[in-house]
Amino acid sequence: MSTYRLSNVLAPQAVALIGASPRQGSVGRAILNNLRKAGFAGGFGVVNPRYPQIDGMTTVPDLAALPFVPDLIVVTAPAPQVPGIIAEAARRGVAGAVIVTAGLGHGPGSLAERTNEAARAYGMRLIGPNCLGVMMPGVHLNASFAASMAAPGNLALISQSGAIATGMVDWAAQEGVGFSGIVSIGDQLDVDIADLLDFFALDPRTDAILLYIEAVKNARKFMSAARAAARVKPIVVVKSGRMAQGAKAAATHTGALAGSDAVYDAAFRRAGILRVFSLRELFDCAETLGRARPPHGKRLAILTNGGGIGVLAVDRLVELGGIPAALSPETFARLDAVLPPTWSKANPIDIVGDADAARYAAALKVLLSDPDNDAVLVMNVQTAIAKASDIAARVTGVVIADREKRTSDKPVMAVWVGADEALNKVFNDAAIPNYPTEDDAARGFMHLVHHREVVESLAEVPPSLPANFEPDPDAARAVVAAAVADGRHWLDPIEIKRLFELYQIPMVATLAAADAEEAARLAAPFFAQGQTVVLKVLSRDIIHKSDIGGVVLNLTSADAVRAAAAEILTRAKARLPDAHLSGFIVQPMVLRTRARELILGIATDPTFGPVIVFGRGGTAVEVINDKALALPPLDMVLARDLIGRTRVSRLLRAYRDVPAVKDDEVALTLVKLAQLAADVPQVKELDINPLLADQNGVLAVDVRVAVGAAERKFSGPGNANFAVRPYPSEWQRRMMLRDGWEVLIRPMRPDDEPLLREFFHHVTPEDLRLRFFSAVGDFSHAFIARLTQIDYARAMAFIALDEQTREMIGAVRIHSDSIYETGEYAILLRSDLKGRGLGWVLMELIIDYARAEGLKRISGEVLQENTTMLDMCRKLGFDVKTSAEDLDLCLVSLDLAKR
Repeated sequence: MSTYRLSNVLAPQAVALIGASPRQGSVGRAILNNLRKAGFAGGFGVVNPRYPQIDGMTTVPDLAALPFVPDLIVVTAPAPQVPGIIAEAARRGVAGAVIVTAGLGHGPGSLAERTNEAARAYGMRLIGPNCLGVMMPGVHLNASFAASMAAPGNLALISQSGAIATGMVDWAAQEGVGFSGIVSIGDQLDVDIADLLDFFALDPRTDAILLYIEAVKNARKFMSAARAAARVKPIVVVKSGRMAQGAKAAATHTGALAGSDAVYDAAFRRAGILRVFSLRELFDCAETLGRARPPHGKRLAILTNGGGIGVLAVDRLVELGGIPAALSPETFARLDAVLPPTWSKANPIDIVGDADAARYAAALKVLLSDPDNDAVLVMNVQTAIAKASDIAARVTGVVIADREKRTSDKPVMAVWVGADEALNKVFNDAAIPNYPTEDDAARGFMHLVHHREVVESLAEVPPSLPANFEPDPDAARAVVAAAVADGRHWLDPIEIKRLFELYQIPMVATLAAADAEEAARLAAPFFAQGQTVVLKVLSRDIIHKSDIGGVVLNLTSADAVRAAAAEILTRAKARLPDAHLSGFIVQPMVLRTRARELILGIATDPTFGPVIVFGRGGTAVEVINDKALALPPLDMVLARDLIGRTRVSRLLRAYRDVPAVKDDEVALTLVKLAQLAADVPQVKELDINPLLADQNGVLAVDVRVAVGAAERKFSGPGNANFAVRPYPSEWQRRMMLRDGWEVLIRPMRPDDEPLLREFFHHVTPEDLRLRFFSAVGDFSHAFIARLTQIDYARAMAFIALDEQTREMIGAVRIHSDSIYETGEYAILLRSDLKGRGLGWVLMELIIDYARAEGLKRISGEVLQENTTMLDMCRKLGFDVKTSAEDLDLCLVSLDLAKR
């Protein structure tokens, strides 16, 4: 249900507490006191049938006795009473409840299920149960049993732990950091992390979102909300359980490498969330993100009166991936003019231990105007020569003046060693991040850098895939379905070879032989070419063939093949007497002496579904443990990022006399695997180990593929196990316009940015104004990326292409509301191609799509003067009304159930 009614719940006009108690130390009494102390200005009532008065406040026996219908109820009553309380509240029109009560159980027949059913019938929202409660300082609401109330501010905290939430409040009080909202979500019976991400992403009081997560319940919903929120606001997460072992015995190397926490890491990265690993880091992030804008790069200038601490800061900065800013000749000269001759003449800029406030101010002004740095860290070690408080006041004054003049937009951070509360307040009041140590400051700066990189990566345009990459998913599904129907859990090597051919993944020649004689005959052509062969046992029951001596290498003759076959059979029967032996696999030995051994694969995570794994291959793959994970689907940008996160990526470059690997071929193979995972959900695990990569390309040598019946973890077409909904290729169409022109219509992709940019050049300014309701002249990358980067779980955009010229000639898009009931549409055609029926075709298609997705209606806004669009809407069955708020605007709506 996403944000439905959450504004009523988190910014209520009236609140009722059900279960308040006069007993000291009770949760009900603590929440009553907090609600009263916070100064909530709306209606407030207390419901308790046992006590007519609690702490001087008159109570009522039930909700019906209140003189108002509350937007929010806070429930601390015993667990058995909760379903009835929620049922009554829902019938009376209460928007939502915070259920602090624990012990409602889980699953069918539980108190939790009865509670949820009662609320859902009326669209009532539930936070909890088993939670600390909520704080919304901006509206003076403290519906929690925390010890203190958070100050108003611009950070939102969503926490699965009440203890973590209270700890954050205590820390924030000491640091002068405030919150726009704090929500303890408890058992997430209804409102979950994704709902709150959607809410705070749109909340004008919130500038950054902090998360404490123990587990994600609905991965697709979470990923969709997180990706949307991260585009507009920084999100920082701490997730517990990093060291928990994925204890299940993995049948493939890929499965063994894809541990649960590593998958969460991949999910956060894909969503654009910055992950930190301790509460201290979370505090640092809150300090930084709440007070500083992201820098344009990672070059940091360090201004200090102590050389040693400055060098330590540089060491930590470089270790974390930052860059000490270089001093240009111009900056050097300007600093030389305001500093004593003994200054360091380098970054860190050590202005000497006797530096006073004036010297700090003069140097800081130079650094703020220097284009060769992206941020400034000001450090001070207290001395008896100059008062630290005077220097702090002068530094903050320079920063504030710089902001007011808007001469630069660089973040400025501070480290005042040994600062007391009064000194910290100086920086807090000036909204300058202030850290106790140089280590904290370096990490804080890099958090800002990483946030900027994340935002840029979300809008990065991937290159198009090769035009000749045309997989055959229907044939691939047939190969896998036959194995599943046969009761097998693994594809045999011949099936694997066929599967890889269908996805154009190069694989070593693979031939099947029923017996030793046939194996010798199949090996003969390889011997004739001067090659040796490898012989492997073929058995549905033997997955790791080397473990039972089922592989013999470097065979040079037919007799050697026969002898090896006999040895393999003897060893296999001795070690696995019940195994079904089908024969042998014959492959040529691959001699690529300069090739790097890599591992590529698909694993299945119980929460996030299919995961793509890349790393260093070979027999010691788990021991080396050099791997990185990514959630599919992948494009070339994401694939290159996946490769770049491993140590082995450095070996792909040229070194000594070893040529560089064709790394684009490696990246493309990862993209192909991700596409295979999307098209064939019956593939559970896939292991290429090794994939040989060198200057000539890539070659899969040893491959295992585990298969099984397809499951549907999430709703929607395609692979319903993907946490990130894959590209909906099933919606591609060739459609005939009324004049006989056949056009290709397909869902928009991120790599369509060049097409869209060129398309806009063929749309008149007037048509652009009718589409965007204002003049549009800036077709920047950021503007176009917002149109081409589609989250298919929330939106769809179709583009129409002239297949002869490959030019884009029109587009239509729809974006669903927060409860996935109504989709708002928009359409735009090339101005020189109107009147040929393309608009009608696109509107019919978007209507079909909305109906298939389960939307109830389509809506839109059309200018009154856009009579062509309004006429088409009426013919399509849309209801057209003039907007009451803007008479120049028409509101159009189509009820999909009636059409």
